Amino acid sequence: MERDDLAELFSCYGPVSVKRLFSGFGVYAEDVCFAVFLRGELFLKADPSSVARFEAEGSTPFSYSQKRSGKVIHVNSWWRLPARLYDEPDELAEWTRAAVAVAHALNARKKSGKRKTKAGAKKPVIKKPAVRKRATAKSNQKKSGRARTAPRKLNRKKR
Repeated sequence: MERDDLAELFSCYGPVSVKRLFSGFGVYAEDVCFAVFLRGELFLKADPSSVARFEAEGSTPFSYSQKRSGKVIHVNSWWRLPARLYDEPDELAEWTRAAVAVAHALNARKKSGKRKTKAGAKKPVIKKPAVRKRATAKSNQKKSGRARTAPRKLNRKKR
């Protein structure tokens, strides 16, 4: 599936933009990414409340295996688009609206998730950077190639 095919598929929802993402594409609407096309499969954004709908359709979450350990990781925020929706544009538009709503909710949660300090809490101390000493005229002089050492004392025999 190419970029134009993805834009056409989601045209039932409204205007979307398709951008390069990892080894596939990300599909954006209203400034949020609601779908990704990776490894020849299309995945929609989901949250715990919408997962049951995907499971009822027999869909599975996006998964990958780690190179070193071989462990399979399931990403529950992206679920495979049910195959029947490719041919049902009205229902696909409904699923797309739900995915866009989930993406908006997650973005809002990320923005408001920044920690706020309590009224009595101490603010962190910001250290000023160390000030470098200015070079003096003596240190700017060119040094000779030979290191200077302290003068040697000669061992003179006393008579």
